[in-house]
Amino acid sequence: MSKKQFKKIKDKKSKKERSSVYSSILSLLEEMVGKAYSTKQITRKLGIKKKTLITDLYRILDQLEEEGKIQQLGNGTYRSAKESVALTGRVDHVNPRFAYVVVEGEDKDIYVKSRDLASAVHGDIVELSIFSSRKGASPEGKVTKIVERARNRFVGRIEVSPNYSFIVPDFKKIYQDFFVYHENINGAETNDKVVFEVTKWASGDRNPEAKVIEILGKTGENEAEIHSIMAEFDLPFRFDPNVLKESEGIREEISAAEIKKRRDFRNVLTFTIDPEDAKDFDDAISFQKLDNGHYEVGVHIADVTHYVQPDSILDKDAFDRATSVYLVDRTVPMLPERLSNQLCSLRPNEDKLTFCALFEIDDKGKVYNEWFGRTVIHSDQRFAYEEAQEQIESGEGNLANELQLLNKIALKLRKDRFTKGAVNFETTEVKFRLDEKGKPLEVVPKVRKDAHKLIEEFMLLANKAVATYVFKMKKGEDRNTFVYRTHDHPNPEKVMDFAQFAKQFGHKLNIEETAVSQSLNKLMTDIEGKPEQNVLQQLAVRAMSKAKYTTDAKGHFGLAFPHYTHFTSPIRRYPDMMVHRLLQHYLDGGKSVNKKDYEVKCVHSSEREKRAADAERASIKYKQVEFMSMAADKVYEGIITGVTDFGVFVEIIETKCEGMARLADMTDDFYEFDEKNFRIIGRRRKNIIRLGDKVNVRIKKTDIDRRLIDLSIEV
Repeated sequence: MSKKQFKKIKDKKSKKERSSVYSSILSLLEEMVGKAYSTKQITRKLGIKKKTLITDLYRILDQLEEEGKIQQLGNGTYRSAKESVALTGRVDHVNPRFAYVVVEGEDKDIYVKSRDLASAVHGDIVELSIFSSRKGASPEGKVTKIVERARNRFVGRIEVSPNYSFIVPDFKKIYQDFFVYHENINGAETNDKVVFEVTKWASGDRNPEAKVIEILGKTGENEAEIHSIMAEFDLPFRFDPNVLKESEGIREEISAAEIKKRRDFRNVLTFTIDPEDAKDFDDAISFQKLDNGHYEVGVHIADVTHYVQPDSILDKDAFDRATSVYLVDRTVPMLPERLSNQLCSLRPNEDKLTFCALFEIDDKGKVYNEWFGRTVIHSDQRFAYEEAQEQIESGEGNLANELQLLNKIALKLRKDRFTKGAVNFETTEVKFRLDEKGKPLEVVPKVRKDAHKLIEEFMLLANKAVATYVFKMKKGEDRNTFVYRTHDHPNPEKVMDFAQFAKQFGHKLNIEETAVSQSLNKLMTDIEGKPEQNVLQQLAVRAMSKAKYTTDAKGHFGLAFPHYTHFTSPIRRYPDMMVHRLLQHYLDGGKSVNKKDYEVKCVHSSEREKRAADAERASIKYKQVEFMSMAADKVYEGIITGVTDFGVFVEIIETKCEGMARLADMTDDFYEFDEKNFRIIGRRRKNIIRLGDKVNVRIKKTDIDRRLIDLSIEV
């Protein structure tokens, strides 16, 4: 080969290498738009070792800059000339390997590997950039900035060593332990449940650092575990002294002047029906027959806003809490006991101030007249649900006739709701019978009978009537701002998926928007008592939209009401207090309030409601795990309630407790996940386990710390 030919081949090869370097530099800088690299970093990342190519690197960088494709910064580093579009969203850390960042307005969540989270943890608000060169089912990105930490206090179990300690967090979506220097353990001992505060967030491969703030007790003890749940969900342990002081200062006596402002029902038959162990009674029913043969039924609700004034210390604290939280062994109340159990509780044989929705109604549930306003009552009797039910069923008792008549009206109201498209979801709930130390002795299903439904129907009637009344007060742009409880139509795709699944059990669902509710009700009736009942009920609920508080005057799909609000529980829900104040304001001829201000309050109330529901579920799950940790070593019958790529969830029929059988532990075959059909399939034997199937299981392990029950399926 001549020198000329060799030079030609060499030049061609060099040109190809330079072209490759050109493309590689551009790809590197465009992969993370906004990030700048030095020439040394570029050389290392691209793996360039040949001296000739390192020399060419500077010429290529100059060329890219001249072409306007990259920029050289003042410190000599280079970055892509493309504009970086920084997205902001909230981290959902789904497992140890990766997270999603949920960005409002984006069609798809952003996939982020755990190593690219830059110390962000679940719930944090972050800024992130998108990898433009990576393609997948979801866009992939990298966190560039922590905008706001969701929290810096957590709960966990501490393991103490002579020189240092680690805390294993309880929160399932935190996947790393926290390092604690000895001077920061605050007297904690191994196996203590502690509240800890982050002092330094993780960087690189290092663990985040923390200090112990409070010792809750030993892991596994009821008080420690319940306090752990309260701390996990940032629930208040106690009332601020200033809140208690203000509540104690409220005058108990009802003045004659106050009574004069109100409609007096003290001489009208009035009673309450509540759970046997209830301490706060926030609703009462008054009942009398009218001369025209109709009945006057009053739904009287504790007038909390008479005692809790706007912008007072009490009011601000109630707004922050937004709702009472009902854990398995205690209530975290919205209001201090002085109000919830004394001043505002509609106790028998005491004069009480109330807000009323009054109805003239016949025995077929037809409403002729309505009235709304403040009242004073004197409850004649306090019924437990069981006592009222006994009088309804037997027809014997001091108020049996009145209760039977009210029950007849309630049944008509209920039937009318379902005729108009209300959805009938009667899911089975359970409660625990506990000993004096909080140890679960028995799982008891909650039974709903006519007495429960009687109260429910009249509360629904009042809530609907108040919302409709305010909505119709004015029209168009002049319409009064109000707090509504809304429930959107279900997502059509979710309904279609649910219909496809129900079809596997031989059930047909009409997915047309106008027919969904009636079709769902028929399905719920058809599956009653069948093996698939529980799983289809749960899936149907998951397919529904979530109810929320809002100032938008939309309807309530589940109840089939054009307008609906929450008026009937102001002792335990702040939105009901807002509704009381707004209703009185408009009854007094007041102008419409600022919509934006109230929408912010609605969003806060909805978020607090979700927090309460999550905490309640966590406390139930803890008691389920504790109960099953003491269960007999035997085979239990269960139903598959969930199927994932790592295991199947099983609800034990006898105890209603749910655990998981992991695919990795199933040795009879290698199972693969069939996501579309909610099932797993054995590769060799083709054995199929799907949602709703009955299986036999044995308790393999219980983990109270993580609130998990591990099961093994008996084949």
